[in-house]
Amino acid sequence: MSDAFVICSGLSFSWPDDTPVFTDLSFSVGGGRTGLVAPNGAGKSTLLKLIAGELRPSSGDISVKGVLGYLPQSLPLTGDLTVAEVLGIAPVIAALDAIESGDAAEEHFTTIGNDWDIEERTRAQLDRLGLDGLAFDRRLETLSGGQVVSLGLAAQLLKRPDVLVLDEPTNNLDLAARHRLHDLLGDWNGCLLVVSHDRALLDRMDRIAELERGELRFYGGGFTAYEEAVRTEQEAAERTVRSAEQELKREKREMQQARERAERRAGNAARNLKNAGLPRIFAGNMKRGAQESAGRAGQMHAARVSDAKARLDEAGRALRDDQRIALELPGTNVPAGRTVFQGEHLQARGLFAGQGLDLTVRGPERIALTGANGAGKSTLLRMISGDLTPDGGTTRRADGRVAYLSQRLDLLDLDRTVAENLADAAPAMQAADRMNLLARFLFRGQRAHLPVGVLSGGERLRATLACVLCAEPAPQLLLLDEPTNNLDLVSVGQLESALAAYEGAFIVVSHDERFLAEIGVERWLELSDGRLLES
Repeated sequence: MSDAFVICSGLSFSWPDDTPVFTDLSFSVGGGRTGLVAPNGAGKSTLLKLIAGELRPSSGDISVKGVLGYLPQSLPLTGDLTVAEVLGIAPVIAALDAIESGDAAEEHFTTIGNDWDIEERTRAQLDRLGLDGLAFDRRLETLSGGQVVSLGLAAQLLKRPDVLVLDEPTNNLDLAARHRLHDLLGDWNGCLLVVSHDRALLDRMDRIAELERGELRFYGGGFTAYEEAVRTEQEAAERTVRSAEQELKREKREMQQARERAERRAGNAARNLKNAGLPRIFAGNMKRGAQESAGRAGQMHAARVSDAKARLDEAGRALRDDQRIALELPGTNVPAGRTVFQGEHLQARGLFAGQGLDLTVRGPERIALTGANGAGKSTLLRMISGDLTPDGGTTRRADGRVAYLSQRLDLLDLDRTVAENLADAAPAMQAADRMNLLARFLFRGQRAHLPVGVLSGGERLRATLACVLCAEPAPQLLLLDEPTNNLDLVSVGQLESALAAYEGAFIVVSHDERFLAEIGVERWLELSDGRLLES
């Protein structure tokens, strides 16, 4: 295994407004594959930028041994660049062409160096990533988002890096491209650090690094092993909290009982002294002694209670916030066999072949719509929703409502609060019921009164789901277009919980196989070469 590594010592970083991201963070990543996970906003991308040298830490040191390759989440590329320019091989290709044309200037040989086989190596790398046949002079503006990501990865691999740092490398990749990336990284023998929400990719890691509360913890194995380890930890933490709660109750009860015994003894002693006719000074000394003894006992019990509280606080810190959505949505129920949508000979110029596409959706079917990027999946969803009129063919929808969640999550009014948006969607619902409902979608207290425009991606998805699934009337057909894009793993789990409660039909476009398995997809459709195929 490679001896390449990344070491961070005492790393601190704050934004210009002095908001801290990391404080005194220390860790090392050696050879092998490491997946980095954390909720959105925890600082994963910031950490990768610090390692790549795009940001400078406020304090601390970062050491990278070997050649570094870095693929950011958003590639800073303009559309007029050529494939060769993105790959960083344009000068070498130009020098090779010049020599082939008879120009033997020394500068061309200097430019080429040892890269006489650059074209062959580049073609081999592009082929591995599904970019075979891509012309070096082709411009980026003609490529799909997935092709641009794959091209950016190829550019990093051509550096022959020892340390490879990738930020969400499966974003915009279709299923076939994801599988190619999984296979490529499965053979990686250097130091690999990947930020990803792709659980299939994370399951291929040798270890998972979790960034939480400004600390990095490592778990051996892939994502499934990490989930099991966290679940075991939480079960142990819950048992510790219950034990600490019982201990605190016991100590409080014993302190109260000790106080009551001391008060009874003090009362009995006062009566006995009075009845015994002892001198006043002697009686006073005995009373003070009894009070001091009771005080010491009280302090001892108070200390025990304080210790028990501290142990409970410590146990509570090991518990993670419960971020699960618990719902019942009987209003979305669709009887088995009922036709909610029927499309015949649907046509879209340049997308659908032959006489067009035929599609019938019945009852509470759970359908996954797959296919390569650009195949027309989003176009088909828009036709089903009625948002787009087909160029040919007919559509019929049941009386129930069809709800369409686009990749942009643009259904809500960004200037209005979450509660106000829900009131618009379900005006007959009582205000108290709306607040209870939003609490089940994890919008508790003042969170329900935030404008939608200030919410994170995961929060905006939850707000949209609340307004869509609980609208009047409830949707009987739900269309979701890449709903897990840019969601952290916690938010993906929340989406899975919400869809588990949904009782209507849905069609979901997604390249996330684990997500599709979790939401109980029972029918698979593939849009390929303009045809809709059952798979």
